[in-house]
Amino acid sequence: MRYGFIIPGGDVQTIPEMAAEAEAAGWDGVFIADCISIDTPDYPPGPCYDPWILLTLMAARTQRVILGPMIAAISRRRPWKLARETMTLDHLSQGRMVLPVGLGAASDDAGFYKVGEEMSQKGRAALMDECLDILNGAWSGELFSHEGDHYHVQSMQLLPPSVQRPRIPVWPIGVWPREKSMRRVLRWDGIVPQKKDGDMTPEDIRAIKTYVEDNRKLTTPFDITWEGETPGDDPERAAAIVRPWIDAGITWWMEARWNNTAPDEVRERIRQGPPHID
Repeated sequence: MRYGFIIPGGDVQTIPEMAAEAEAAGWDGVFIADCISIDTPDYPPGPCYDPWILLTLMAARTQRVILGPMIAAISRRRPWKLARETMTLDHLSQGRMVLPVGLGAASDDAGFYKVGEEMSQKGRAALMDECLDILNGAWSGELFSHEGDHYHVQSMQLLPPSVQRPRIPVWPIGVWPREKSMRRVLRWDGIVPQKKDGDMTPEDIRAIKTYVEDNRKLTTPFDITWEGETPGDDPERAAAIVRPWIDAGITWWMEARWNNTAPDEVRERIRQGPPHID
């Protein structure tokens, strides 16, 4: 069981410091948002930094924690460029990179809806799937090619390969119980679960775990994540919040405070450390 902290915001100097503090406090992973410009009535424009540069700074300040974006909107990125960015980060961190991926908050991020990016779910899903196929080939260090509806890659070899083998772990968003979404998850290394209708429950996580065990053909490790908020000053209550999800089968608890971006409060929670289950 691992515990991650999603840093909801901060300035470009503070976020790498938070990552180092999270490592010192016993967290197992540190994650940051991938956005270009959040611009909605509820969330006016605020600071958004490039995730790969920030994650590089975070890698330089840490030695143990897993690092990654939460969630990478890869439909708007050129796959071969993304392959080099993620491979480089994997090498810099000595194999501590993971890649959670999804369609992106297209209606909230001006980096989608104000610049002409693909907005339909179907279109973004198709772009994401092709991008993942190209990443898988590029990270291998072997010759690969790709011929799709959106991307065309002639036979090529990108060196060096990723440190992690067979690849950098990919955790797609999986919408339960939507069959097409869940079939995508089976091809990769983990799931960031969402529910088609209603709120996710531990029983849903248990069903997802059973579905994966019954249908996944790969023998590599598979992670199930869930995010929420626990009080750092009340260990018993924190344990009570997390325990049902652990019992249901998650492998990562993600401490997420998306609505609280006050740096002092976020840093205090980081320093209090992850919830502990006896």
